[in-house]
Amino acid sequence: MKRRDFLKHSALATAGTWLIPSFLKAFDAQVPNFEGKRLIIIQLSGGNDGLNTVIPFENDIYYNSRPRLAIPKESVLKLNTEQGFHPAMGKMKQLYDEGLLCVFNSVGYPNPDRSHFRSMDIWHTASDSNEYLSTGWIGRFLDSNCEKNCKAFSAIELDDTLSLAMKGAKVKGLALQNPEKFYKMAKSKKKEIKIDHHEHENVDYLYKTLAETVSSAEYIYEKNKIQTTNVEYPQNEFGQRLKTISQMIKSGLEIEVYYASISGFDTHVNQLNTQERLLGTYSDAVYSLVSDLKQSGNLDNTLVLTFSEFGRRVAQNASGGTDHGTANNLFMIGSALKKKGFYNNAPKLNILDDGDLKYEVDFRNIYATILKKQLNTYHDSVLGKTFEQLYFL
Repeated sequence: MKRRDFLKHSALATAGTWLIPSFLKAFDAQVPNFEGKRLIIIQLSGGNDGLNTVIPFENDIYYNSRPRLAIPKESVLKLNTEQGFHPAMGKMKQLYDEGLLCVFNSVGYPNPDRSHFRSMDIWHTASDSNEYLSTGWIGRFLDSNCEKNCKAFSAIELDDTLSLAMKGAKVKGLALQNPEKFYKMAKSKKKEIKIDHHEHENVDYLYKTLAETVSSAEYIYEKNKIQTTNVEYPQNEFGQRLKTISQMIKSGLEIEVYYASISGFDTHVNQLNTQERLLGTYSDAVYSLVSDLKQSGNLDNTLVLTFSEFGRRVAQNASGGTDHGTANNLFMIGSALKKKGFYNNAPKLNILDDGDLKYEVDFRNIYATILKKQLNTYHDSVLGKTFEQLYFL
């Protein structure tokens, strides 16, 4: 079999697959339950409208800028005297009331870009707005901790494709929708391959890599499937992805970073109905995940980060929605937070940049703090420069 045919016909030849077995191979032998810290990243794709998520219900500018779109004051789930959650986020308010949530306002970066693709690349790579990188911040974290066979560190994205954030130069994360499907796919592809041993040695290497991937997939599947929960998760794709993450954590697999996304937040039109549905889906699923981790004793060493590539403009548009903006809010969830509630003050709606919020917190300061305090690594080697640590971990 030709090498190019092998790559063409194997569905496993996706970004990250061929580099994964070098550290997943460690799963071939039984390992003790992972006792390190974990990070779960949740991406709200499309640019979530932060002002209708965390609502400044005492600010007249908010209501004057959105006469048909603002959330009525009496409907807001009030968190303090100035700000509150969207009414669909009742479960998130419970996490806030339990002291498990830190809300960051006005998070962004200098010279923001309003393109979905470019802004997401900036968040994924932790680059400057005029800098273009081919590796992501989690991928470089994996690279920085990779010694010899890179067995000790891993990252999994619950999806069929791998985000740029998870791609390093030497190591890439693994994308899978669920362990069972991944195992069955890997096993079926192995059966399809027929090796001609007179071919180039690269083919033998690729076949060996596939065999190791199948072995690792089988291990993940077999160890993960025995986990059960009495916590009810939403019966939607996002809820089931978070359920899979919880099962993997409870299985003791040595996975440090999990990544999951929920899309649809590009609300140029019909924002009220769309965002209500999406925020409810997000809030309910995250509450189930946190409850599950708490019951299993895994919340103390787990941090959940939620971000979106940008916020929306302060003023509503003519189509019942909002257009691409800049700074946005960001959520941090965990039981080990040193800063609970609001990290900083509400956005300054009276001081805008051409109709957009000005950022006050650089998201890379948040990344730097997570890398040092949660993932126990030197952030400057991952981010390429030194950033100030923030007091929330």
